[in-house]
Amino acid sequence: MTSNDSEIRALLDSRVDACQTKDIDRLMSLYSPDIVYYDVVPPLQFIGATEVRRNFTRWFDEYDGPIGLETHDLNIATGEDVAFAHMLHLDSGTRKNGLDGAVWLRSTVCCHRSSGKWLITHEHISMPGTWPLSAPEGNSTD
Repeated sequence: MTSNDSEIRALLDSRVDACQTKDIDRLMSLYSPDIVYYDVVPPLQFIGATEVRRNFTRWFDEYDGPIGLETHDLNIATGEDVAFAHMLHLDSGTRKNGLDGAVWLRSTVCCHRSSGKWLITHEHISMPGTWPLSAPEGNSTD
């Protein structure tokens, strides 16, 4: 593992810890001011730190207590000043509506190092799922 790999791993560990404890200021310190963030909730794309902060606050507010966030299958690729990682997350906890559960999410994170500091510049969250498929031409779904 290279030094850059270790630095990215530490950044991602800090990201998870800040999410688990709902520490919005610490979390946002890991993101570039011009972050582009894709999520599974509308409007699906959040641009800039203000919008991303609002989205994280919305997510944190859904939970009664801490958020369980486990990282699985982490893969990191680094260059001199650019890095990306992809992983699975198990997001769990008790929602304010009383539901206790967990959901798997896919995450891709892109980072850039500027002035010696790594920041997240792009993040993409997706959720595995099945959608209704169109019926073959000439067939009805009725």
